[in-house]
Amino acid sequence: MPDDLDQAITAAGPRLRALRRQRSTTLADVSAETGISVSTLSRLESGSRRPTLELLLPLARAYGVTLDELVGAPPTGDPRVHLRPVTRGGMTMLPLTRRAGGIQAYKLIIPAGDERRTPELKTHEGYEWLYVLNGRLRAILGEHDLVLRPGEAAEFDTRTPHWFGGADGRPVEFLSLFGKQGERAHLRAAPRGTVGRSE
Repeated sequence: MPDDLDQAITAAGPRLRALRRQRSTTLADVSAETGISVSTLSRLESGSRRPTLELLLPLARAYGVTLDELVGAPPTGDPRVHLRPVTRGGMTMLPLTRRAGGIQAYKLIIPAGDERRTPELKTHEGYEWLYVLNGRLRAILGEHDLVLRPGEAAEFDTRTPHWFGGADGRPVEFLSLFGKQGERAHLRAAPRGTVGRSE
């Protein structure tokens, strides 16, 4: 058992680095969110610092994963995805996939009143596909300022400056599939009606 514990703790560093890179965040971003110093985070990721429960708990919360996922505990055989919401910039993200790497799926919820938020466009490596479930989503994708309605979708290279928000003061719910550069979501069939997307 001690060997298993040591192996799990040793594996935590690469998992922490992979989780941070999947979310395209910097050590400074994680430090600001968790209160853990950049140097400690760097040593945790490299394996030169042994993780403790006091360090792993805020990191699990920040990344929206369980402690089991951080230390690579063996799966229990339960196929359900246990949603652990993460709130950033007023937007709630519910991860819908558990595996590391590959395309990641999220449900995002933007609260009512969000249309007053000033757009702050961001860029990062990757490719994203959006599908609006409820509400009207304002999506700024480079030079395009779009309003997507339920049933409409958009896809774009995330190196394009982008921002999402509510279009009319009401809450918005949408799905996002995000992959590293070159991984694209391919639709087999489009729903009837117009599909909103950036060209």
